[in-house]
Amino acid sequence: MKRIAVIGAGQAGASLVAKLRALGFGGEIALIGEEPVPPYQRPPLSKAYLLGELAQDRLFLRPESFYADQEISLHLGRRVDEIDTANRRLRLGETTLDYDALALTTGSVARQLPAAIGGALAGVFVVRGLADVDAMAPEFQPGRRVVIVGGGYIGLEAAAVAAKKGLDVTVLEMAPRILQRVAAPETSDAIRALHQGHGVRILESTGLERIEGEDRVTGVRLSDGTRIDADFVIVGIGILPATALAETAGLVIENGIRTDAQGRTSDPHIWAAGDCASFPHRGGRLRLESVQNAIDQAELVAENMLGAGKDYDPLPWFWSDQYDLKLQIAGLNTGYDRVFVRDSGARSHWYYAGDKFLAVDALGDPRAFMLGKRLLEQGRSPDPAALMDPATDLKALLRA
Repeated sequence: MKRIAVIGAGQAGASLVAKLRALGFGGEIALIGEEPVPPYQRPPLSKAYLLGELAQDRLFLRPESFYADQEISLHLGRRVDEIDTANRRLRLGETTLDYDALALTTGSVARQLPAAIGGALAGVFVVRGLADVDAMAPEFQPGRRVVIVGGGYIGLEAAAVAAKKGLDVTVLEMAPRILQRVAAPETSDAIRALHQGHGVRILESTGLERIEGEDRVTGVRLSDGTRIDADFVIVGIGILPATALAETAGLVIENGIRTDAQGRTSDPHIWAAGDCASFPHRGGRLRLESVQNAIDQAELVAENMLGAGKDYDPLPWFWSDQYDLKLQIAGLNTGYDRVFVRDSGARSHWYYAGDKFLAVDALGDPRAFMLGKRLLEQGRSPDPAALMDPATDLKALLRA
């Protein structure tokens, strides 16, 4: 194999090319990204970077010199217009680039509100890339009014930053509760109370009729007719896998770019990893939106591109920083029917399906997160009564 090309210069793409070199691949490597900056961390964008506590160069995963030293060709600010699968060739404007193997690490795109209801007005922002956050940062001035559409992690993290900066913050959530898609009511209740304690107004079961304004936002109209004045609006209603390029190349799409257990797509010369990829998982298919998945899956794909033949079977984990609280999650709570609360000064919520332990939400409790993660790795399901007893040493549950 003479050249491996990687489309998508985010966390997954950066991890994949670094792993190829670490494994001793001596051929050409090309990393192509639409943004004009080297690969960077996304989680701090809506937290430390937006707060002004982190300089832009500290976002970068590696200095640009790393790629030159490793003889990785960076093509930044470049868009791939077409994948010619028959000839294994990429078209980037007027130029082309041949490949022997290709990896798609195109990530995801933010869901937008329709222009017909004001989604294209000036002063409406999403939180996805560096340019998005740079564009909205000047709006974060004390006393200004922001309406955040969406009570998921991205919206709530932005709300926390806005509240810390002294803004008047309203969060709209169409579902009956914030975090409904990803967390139990117990976790929603704790996070709601945290935000309300910082002066954030949270409106649940509340639909958005439209964003109002001529050229720029002046307010939002709710589905019940209520109007809320707003200086700007942040839309945090989820993300979609970036599959447009893969679709036009004829790859199979199934909640993302469909791969086998080793990361290979329906084209034997093309692989996929990160937010854009869906893979077989315990009888179904799974697509994970997390930094850890982007790293782990991309590194495994790098191994498999060089012939390792390994299947991907992750134990997912996630985190969210809001104010001074770190929410850490291990496992997937899909299918849970019971939640047990452990309160030993710090809180953790343990998800079960019948007698099987599925996941844990640790709210400012890193010990519960680490022990829960280890229990999941070992396939253990501790006695819920022991979990709920604050006198129980969690480490003892690993030996039970």
